[in-house]
Amino acid sequence: MKSKGFAAHAANADLAPFEFERRELRPNDVALDIAYAGICHSDIHQAREEWGPSIFPMVPGHEIAGVVTSVGSSVTKFSVGDRVGVGVYVDSCRECAPCKAGLGNYCVEGMTGTYNGFERDGKTVTMGGYSNNFVIDADYAVKIPNNLDMSGVAPLLCAGITLYSPLRHWKAGPGMKVGIIGLGGLGHMGTKFAAALGAEVTVFSHSPNKKDDAISMGAHKFVSTNEEANFKPLRGSYDLILNTVSAEINLDPYLQLLKLDGTLVMIGLSGKPYPIQAGTLLGARRSLAGSMIGGVPELQEMLDFCGKNNIVSDVEVIKANYINTAYDRTIASDVKYRFVIDASTF
Repeated sequence: MKSKGFAAHAANADLAPFEFERRELRPNDVALDIAYAGICHSDIHQAREEWGPSIFPMVPGHEIAGVVTSVGSSVTKFSVGDRVGVGVYVDSCRECAPCKAGLGNYCVEGMTGTYNGFERDGKTVTMGGYSNNFVIDADYAVKIPNNLDMSGVAPLLCAGITLYSPLRHWKAGPGMKVGIIGLGGLGHMGTKFAAALGAEVTVFSHSPNKKDDAISMGAHKFVSTNEEANFKPLRGSYDLILNTVSAEINLDPYLQLLKLDGTLVMIGLSGKPYPIQAGTLLGARRSLAGSMIGGVPELQEMLDFCGKNNIVSDVEVIKANYINTAYDRTIASDVKYRFVIDASTF
């Protein structure tokens, strides 16, 4: 299958138009025309080789929403015309305990990334969603509810599940107080989900001008992190806090906000290790944990939840020739709250 997209050819080069070929359909594959592809900050890290060596040329993109155009001979899950989503990974070993539990994202052998990785054969490079079409094993794709706008759905495939999974794992719901650190591409999804699950939600942000947005997304409180005094009245109040920012911050003030047996979950990836005050953890049996996207079953659960609650990401839709500018604006936090590429412009 011939494909048109945008690719990074070197770590310091702008992304540029790129033509390549995808595999022919295997019996359990589906092909789709991509409608929208979200821009995730991890795309920038990998395209600019900030997380270690990358594979070039690289077609980034793991927030993919499209429509099925053909199916393999063994496929029963999808039909031509179905709205389909593809997320952060497209395969896994399928045999380890996490895989068998529907958690292929934690595959012991390592999940197969949607791009900048190798298929299970160890030879074929995966190419992502900054393109006009895609081919994927049906077991790793999900159905998109018909009532949701496709442009707003695309970021759900990464930003959405990244916040939905920990909220579900730590059982966020009525009677719980949940804090969201940061109101960016990740944080705004956490705010919407936590509110829809029935929790009392507080957004912690260094940008006071985001207060109105936070409240409109369902937050009950907004706390400016620029003033340390704002933390004191809230100590020992929260059951769960999700840290969505990748900047290096002092975690201790947030750990102090947790009540007995409360948990602070790390989601954003910082470039350096965090210093931890052990006494703060010991003092109230607090936990510091981490969470990474979610498995395919949970991804489908999240989309169904979004369909029932009419939840999508807040997006700015762009044309393909704007990708490099969008990268710069993403780094500058100059977007509300996710860039999404119109795939018809590739």
